[in-house]
Amino acid sequence: MINILIADDHVLVREGLKKILKSETDMTVIAEATNASEVFESIQKNPDIVLLDISMPGVSGLEVLETLTRDHPKLPVLILSMHPEDRFAVRAFKMGAVGYITKESAVAELVQAIRRIVGGGKYVSPAFAEKLAGELATDHAKLPHETLSNREFQIMRLIAAGKRITAIAAELSLSPSTVNTYRARILEKMNAQTNAELTRYAVENRLIE
Repeated sequence: MINILIADDHVLVREGLKKILKSETDMTVIAEATNASEVFESIQKNPDIVLLDISMPGVSGLEVLETLTRDHPKLPVLILSMHPEDRFAVRAFKMGAVGYITKESAVAELVQAIRRIVGGGKYVSPAFAEKLAGELATDHAKLPHETLSNREFQIMRLIAAGKRITAIAAELSLSPSTVNTYRARILEKMNAQTNAELTRYAVENRLIE
């Protein structure tokens, strides 16, 4: 039996995933989590795979992934996201994920992805695999947001979503001055002058909801 932990803060998404898995006689959802602390608590139930949403409240899915990879290196994590693969998948794989599917494609790909990953493989959609192969065959220039560190990327998304520096600082347990330092570094790397430019870039590249 494949024991599955679903980590997503949207109840409708979790119910939809459980409906997809319900017809599989060798798969069972043993736990659900809506935030980072619940994920780490549910790990004690020893799932065989974690289905992890990138955009959870508070501590982001990418930070959860980073912690899981460090503390539970043998536990495979399949990223579920509303964001296109070409925006987040490469970063997620570099951080230790072994699979990435969009929520739109979950109905068609979820079961196949779980079986491949539990069997020791990795999973991306055929279309994204073809895109990656094409980029590897050419001198692929990085997009501006791909030059950001994981923390810079997280803060950039929060700024682009309209959050104030003080709110970001409180959410990430940082000082406002530290967040301002990150903001300055982000603006430089992104070749931007204002928060509005970051927001426009994030919207155009579908980095925020």
